[in-house]
Amino acid sequence: MSINDTVQAPRNAFMRYLARFEEGRVIRAAFFGMLIGTVSVLALDFRDLVEANGGLWPEASASTAVTVPVLPPAVEADQPAGGGTDPRQFLTTGQDLLRDPIRFTLAPGGVLKAVGSLDPGSAARFATEVEARGEYVEKVSLDSPGGSLEDAMAIARIVRDKGFATEVADGAICASSCPLVLAGGASRSVGARAAVGLHQFYAVGRPDTKPEQAMADAQMTTARITRLLVELDVDPALWLHALDTPPRALYYLSAEELQKYRLVTDGGRLALRGSADSASFIKR
Repeated sequence: MSINDTVQAPRNAFMRYLARFEEGRVIRAAFFGMLIGTVSVLALDFRDLVEANGGLWPEASASTAVTVPVLPPAVEADQPAGGGTDPRQFLTTGQDLLRDPIRFTLAPGGVLKAVGSLDPGSAARFATEVEARGEYVEKVSLDSPGGSLEDAMAIARIVRDKGFATEVADGAICASSCPLVLAGGASRSVGARAAVGLHQFYAVGRPDTKPEQAMADAQMTTARITRLLVELDVDPALWLHALDTPPRALYYLSAEELQKYRLVTDGGRLALRGSADSASFIKR
């Protein structure tokens, strides 16, 4: 037997083996093999991406939406007040009290006074207060420059679930995230000498939070606020004033706007600040 015959014999045997399979089956097998390899590579890449971001839904790296508690700022020189009554002149609560974490005090007549900034954990403290003395509460009286949006939304839902009324009494302020709590009231009133203001929130996250993640969180928070206002029968267009106003400024709502957006109710006995009253855009 020659050398060529020796080499040719295994080759012929291999070709006879391949001939046992249809050509289409061989092609399909090769395709599925490549597909499995591609999926495996993508799975490894996805695993590395998830690990790099702290998990599939990385709660620890998600941003927390907050607002800056603005303690009544001065009118910015290039922003006219609009000719209406400036509500800040009527405010009576000291800035130190407004800066402090919000406190809940039960006053005569079933009025639960809520004074101070909405710090993280405010909703839990409010829930504890309601659990302890909620049977005596009829109305929540707000005097707050705002703070944590999450806590404001949570308090608003508790207020609505319990059927409490809400108010911003004469001399009080309800700004930033606080109007969301006001919206939770089964009935809602704002005094003629009270101030209700809105401005943008911002996202606080870990130092390694990526800009695209912070932007996504902000958009989701805006959607959640919109849904909450709809649930509470408040016109979500109200929040456009917050989106338009820088964090260190306040857009004070006029009496007409409070009614237009249904932030006060027909039973709220709102006293208008005058028919010519318009909102003021002010900044410190």
